Amino acid sequence: MSFLSPLFLFGLLAAAIPVAIHLIRRENPPKIMFGSLRFLKQTTKKLILFQQIQQWLLLLLRAALICLLVFAFARPLFYQGSIAQLLDAEPQSTMLLIDSSLSMQVGGRFAQARQQALQTLDGLSAGDEAGVISFAEGTLAARELTTDLESLRAFINNLPTPGYERVRFFPALRLANDMLMQSRHEQRNIVMISDFQASGMTGSDEQGNDAGWMLAPGVAFAGISVGEERSSNLSLVDVRSPQQLMADAVSPDDNGAVAAAQNSDSDAAAAGGQQVLARVRSTGSVLQERGEISLLVNGETTERRPFELGDRSETVLDLPLVLDNSGRYTGELVLAGDAFDLDNRWYFTVDVMPIMRILVVNGDPATDWYDDEAHWFVLALEGMENSPFSVTQVTLAEFTPTDLDRHDAVVLLNAGSLSGTQQQALQAFVTAGGSLLLAPGNRVNATDFNQQLSELSPARLASPQVLAANEYVLIADVDRRHPALRPLDVGWSARFQGYWRSEPMNEGAVLMRYDSGDPLLLERTVGEGRTMLVTSSLDLGWSNFPLQGLYLPFVHETLTYMIQPPLQQRAWQVGDMVDLSPAFDDGMTQLSVTEPDGRELLVSADNPFYRARMPGFLRTESGVNFAINIEAAAAELAQVDVTVLYDRILNPDTTPAVAEGVRTAQLIAELEQPQRIWWWILLTVLLLFLLEAWIANRTYR
Repeated sequence: MSFLSPLFLFGLLAAAIPVAIHLIRRENPPKIMFGSLRFLKQTTKKLILFQQIQQWLLLLLRAALICLLVFAFARPLFYQGSIAQLLDAEPQSTMLLIDSSLSMQVGGRFAQARQQALQTLDGLSAGDEAGVISFAEGTLAARELTTDLESLRAFINNLPTPGYERVRFFPALRLANDMLMQSRHEQRNIVMISDFQASGMTGSDEQGNDAGWMLAPGVAFAGISVGEERSSNLSLVDVRSPQQLMADAVSPDDNGAVAAAQNSDSDAAAAGGQQVLARVRSTGSVLQERGEISLLVNGETTERRPFELGDRSETVLDLPLVLDNSGRYTGELVLAGDAFDLDNRWYFTVDVMPIMRILVVNGDPATDWYDDEAHWFVLALEGMENSPFSVTQVTLAEFTPTDLDRHDAVVLLNAGSLSGTQQQALQAFVTAGGSLLLAPGNRVNATDFNQQLSELSPARLASPQVLAANEYVLIADVDRRHPALRPLDVGWSARFQGYWRSEPMNEGAVLMRYDSGDPLLLERTVGEGRTMLVTSSLDLGWSNFPLQGLYLPFVHETLTYMIQPPLQQRAWQVGDMVDLSPAFDDGMTQLSVTEPDGRELLVSADNPFYRARMPGFLRTESGVNFAINIEAAAAELAQVDVTVLYDRILNPDTTPAVAEGVRTAQLIAELEQPQRIWWWILLTVLLLFLLEAWIANRTYR
């Protein structure tokens, strides 16, 4: 037997009240003086015993009345087991989801989350099963459903501190939902413990596959928030910094101040006045009105500036970037003014490249600049302020092998036959890593060209095609995936009236074609260098190309591609798979990498990838550094109400979960209703009360 209101059993102590009254009111017989005993009648012992029995029976009836009343109010229930066992009659499967994202490092949020998870496990009973998922943007660690709750407690206690990733709710919810589909019990629950960042509501992928997704029918959801109602924070949500700069040429051998830039948004940018743009935002629920930002280059502070947000939530700051010499630089932006500093740093790298030195061999010089073979080409290279190119112009007769030592690329414009010395020098120059651009015109002999440059040219020249005055060919096919042509993804309107028909070499690749199908631009790799062939002249002799707007970017992009390595990504975010290929030198089989916290590891050339786990600089033994930053959404402390997520994911076919007290009351009512023992006890009390009154009346009459 169990009692639904056991506290009323303390009322059994009241059963002692009739006994106490009986003992207190018991009186000794009074002594009366009689003259003679013959006037008194002796009472029989049988009558005295009968009266004593009546009194004791009356006393027991009164005590029983009180006990039965107490039992009635305690609501007895005949059930094999305790009420706790009654509630455990329906076992459950529970998945615990613990947020381990960056924002959980604020204050003691993660410690609270761990404690809440342990308390949830304490609320489970024998026979229940549970699982644990630690998540951020994705799943970090997981334990499948098990009835071994002690092992889950150890797993929770050993969870590492939160990392630097942002949070996304739906990947973890999907995994928990799938795991519950394999559970043994019908009652399934998901308990998410988080600070419920608003940014976590976004989809798990760009296609928005989480739109409309919800839990399976029958899966209940409960959210436990460990975030504070009020929070203030300053975050660097976006930074625009140059990734590659070009040193301005004072002389062909002198690297001076920084001039032209290449950044992640464009391949080339104008020099002068280089800046780092930083967007600072107050991301907490309470506006952070002011702060200070510092710019560090190679660890040295070069700029420090206070700022005020006022009544705005964000501001854009421009900080001057001054780099004097060519080389590799690391930059860092540091915020000050708030308590949470894990998102107050932004890292970037800048490579200052030396000037590109170009040797132009003019095969058809002219006194009239308009007709000069090299005029338009050289003008495209030097005609802009702060040009990244240093140009030296010579005629074919003036060209000597020693000229190659001081240049990165050689351009042969309508150059005729080469001498044996010039040919050998060009062969050695390209093989050693130099670049050669060929633009044959009307002064070139196909036989001499093919004989002298067969080891360098991407194609063999066949015959020149010079069209009539009113005829021309257009550019019809462009390999827009090629690094040199990718930035030139626009329409080409140049008209060509003359060009060389050519036959590509086996090693040559065609990058552009005329509408006649003949190649216009070809490329070939020779040793450590590369050569490119334009099958038409680059002056006004055979085309109007030099007068077109794409002529200058075409020349710049082509030479930049030939001389400099392609610009590769060096800025990444926490959680990305970083491609370390740019840091591998030729012949390297493995690379030593130093993480931001100083830990060293080796990366194989066969698998040159590293998963970024924390912000800072990833340094390599080859000197190439990679910048790792926190995703802006990870530091946004704005929260979403748990009910918003609840309404978003709960399946309408799921019966709403009820509180434990309500569920207990429902189960008790279902078991108590058919028994109604208290009603029969009260009826017995009434009958005993009548019996007590009758006995009391007879006893004391």
